[in-house]
Amino acid sequence: MPALRRTEALSFDSNMDVFRTTIFDVAQDASQVAIAHEADDQRYRRPQITIEKLPDKLLLKIFSFLKHRELGKVAQVCRKWRLLAYDSRLWNCVSLRPEYSGLHVYSQEALVALINMRFGATLKYIELPSELITAPVLHELSNKCPSLRYMTLDFSNAMQLHDFNDLNTFPCNLRSLCICLSEVIFLEGFMRRIYSCLSSLEVLHLIGTFELSSESEEDIYEVINIGKIKAHTPNLKVVNLYGITFLDDTHIEMLASNCIHIECLALNFCLRVKGSSFKTLIQRCKKLKTLLLQHAGVEDQHMQSVPWEASCVHELDLTSTELSEETLESVLLRMPGFTYLGLGYCEFFSDKVLEKLLETGKLSRLQAVDISHTHALSENTIYQFLQIHGPNLRGLMLVGKSKLTENFWLNVIPFLKNISICVLGTANGWFLRMQSRVHVDQIVEAFAQHCPRLERLEIQWDPDTIRFSDKSNKFIDHIRLRCPHLKSLTLSDGEYYELVKSNFERADRKKVVRTTTNYTTSIVSLLTNYNDLLFN
Repeated sequence: MPALRRTEALSFDSNMDVFRTTIFDVAQDASQVAIAHEADDQRYRRPQITIEKLPDKLLLKIFSFLKHRELGKVAQVCRKWRLLAYDSRLWNCVSLRPEYSGLHVYSQEALVALINMRFGATLKYIELPSELITAPVLHELSNKCPSLRYMTLDFSNAMQLHDFNDLNTFPCNLRSLCICLSEVIFLEGFMRRIYSCLSSLEVLHLIGTFELSSESEEDIYEVINIGKIKAHTPNLKVVNLYGITFLDDTHIEMLASNCIHIECLALNFCLRVKGSSFKTLIQRCKKLKTLLLQHAGVEDQHMQSVPWEASCVHELDLTSTELSEETLESVLLRMPGFTYLGLGYCEFFSDKVLEKLLETGKLSRLQAVDISHTHALSENTIYQFLQIHGPNLRGLMLVGKSKLTENFWLNVIPFLKNISICVLGTANGWFLRMQSRVHVDQIVEAFAQHCPRLERLEIQWDPDTIRFSDKSNKFIDHIRLRCPHLKSLTLSDGEYYELVKSNFERADRKKVVRTTTNYTTSIVSLLTNYNDLLFN
């Protein structure tokens, strides 16, 4: 074979060097790739962090945000989740009324077992339907649940009571007791067994059947003996007697004679309460600060005879009462002053009364007011009132006045710098027809600019009354961003409602926007004893 030429040999050698270098580089790269793959394999082989690896304490915290009905489904996942879902710390507040919680226990034996295994010493609150209010159940609650402080006994749907002759014990450390009364079932046999255990009560709710009864009924039964209850509850501070058809002034006098520590008395929808007992109430209960008389049957002569100047009532609700202008003037001007005042649907609350309240300084501490559907109040007087006291208000309800249009609200909203709850507009526009349509964008923008503490807003104008534009989303963005505490924005169902709802849902705030059909905004949450007044 002929020898290679020198130039060819040099070229071959250089090519071999390049080849060797290339091979070395490829091998080096391959080794690095292999090392990387090995590292990746090792990384992938490491145990992944999944929900199964979360510590029990963290899982328990996550489960605490679930409803009890959902905990029942979670318990079916695995043995570990079953133990956690049935941890007694997740079952300290239990409602067994299906219409409210969706949770139902079908027999007293099953409930007794649950009290032993799941509720135990951590149970603080329980709601029982009539079929589960039996002697064995109450015995177990008394013996196994020393932390029980709040109890609701619902007899409203009872057809007949169980036999309580064997009832010897009852939870005796209760702070709050709510009893939902029946229309015809007499509870004296049951109450006689538990009177001695009620001395610790500070909050008492007796919920009547006003919503179920009709005015044509002639026979009204006293299904519970309030006179005997008051003799065993000397420490009561909050009493809520709601919609009890047989309740009258004699019962209020009984309460006042023994329960001298009462701070809040609610007699809403008690039509037989005329007010003749209030003189004794004010004289005996010196700590009374809150008196709620919504749609009660109070009468002029009785209300005028009460020494209101000697009281310390500063939260008063006279909504839907039929008191005259003279009586309203007499009562309101003799009271020491107000922080909460409900006068909705008071036909005779007039400019004259409001002007005198302003002159005497009775509203200087006012934080919440309801003057909805007060047709005797003029636009100018309301404007002067809000101009003076608007900066102090946290709650305002001013609906049902068709003359209060867009210009009024654009002038008033800048005064409401500390407002957290506001209800405005006029529902049923076909009935209270306005002269012109309302530019809702400007009102929304005014709230966004001047009310950073706004939490609940309800605008009642219907779709035929409001006007909005293609730029409405910009103003909705403003109120969503500038009012970070906004929890509820209630609107009349229609095209604008859908627009606002979709805007908030895109920002992952799905529960804020609601319709007036399904939700009603109120200022009652601003009452001092609001948490204790809640029932059902």
